[in-house]
Amino acid sequence: MNEGAVVIFRSTLAFLSLLIYARILGKQQVAQLTFFEYVTGITIGSIASEMSVDLTSKVLPHALGLFIWFALPLALQYLTAKSRLIGKIVNGEPVVVIQNGKLLDKNMRLTRYRVDDLLEQLRSKNVFDLGKVEFALLESNGGLSVLLKSQHQPVTPADLGIATQYDGLPTELIVDGEVQLQNLEDVGLSLEWLSRELQSRGIQSPADVFYAALNTRGELFVDVYQDKLNDAQDVSDYSGVQ
Repeated sequence: MNEGAVVIFRSTLAFLSLLIYARILGKQQVAQLTFFEYVTGITIGSIASEMSVDLTSKVLPHALGLFIWFALPLALQYLTAKSRLIGKIVNGEPVVVIQNGKLLDKNMRLTRYRVDDLLEQLRSKNVFDLGKVEFALLESNGGLSVLLKSQHQPVTPADLGIATQYDGLPTELIVDGEVQLQNLEDVGLSLEWLSRELQSRGIQSPADVFYAALNTRGELFVDVYQDKLNDAQDVSDYSGVQ
């Protein structure tokens, strides 16, 4: 077997292994990326890359190493889910850096967290004045959670005593020109109804629609393909169901 075929075989094996392992490990590796998980991900990727192109070594040791680096984080996930103490040891815990509007310099020194880092993360949350912050916690994944003082928090409809309507997830009816028949049935509507709604907007076929969705207020959003639009047509239409 020539080198090209070997590389293709080994790369495919590494790719499939990573795909399976990533699916099993779940979204935690991305959503809550601690330093340990970051290093684990880099190591797994490094082993997979060597497995693909290092033709001087055998596949089995790389595959075994890849499996071990998958199995140990998976075991830790189960252990940290069962024991909060183990979770704190492995992932750490949040550290309060601002409490009651005061900077906790001791906690910042312990975590080697600079004031400049704090100000940068506050600005990323549209907070430019430390005096507006009541609490701030440095999370184990490096993110910053911020609670503004009550007088600086945005006003909500509940604060003003204004009643609001339920606003849930829209139901997709057409995606990339394909009608989602099951979704249409779930909301108690028919294909004939959808065709009438599209024709009322000057759209002759669902195949002309890139995306269409019905929200919980009964409003139908329709977006057609750009290359099938006339100059007089809008890019999208968002109107109530008649």
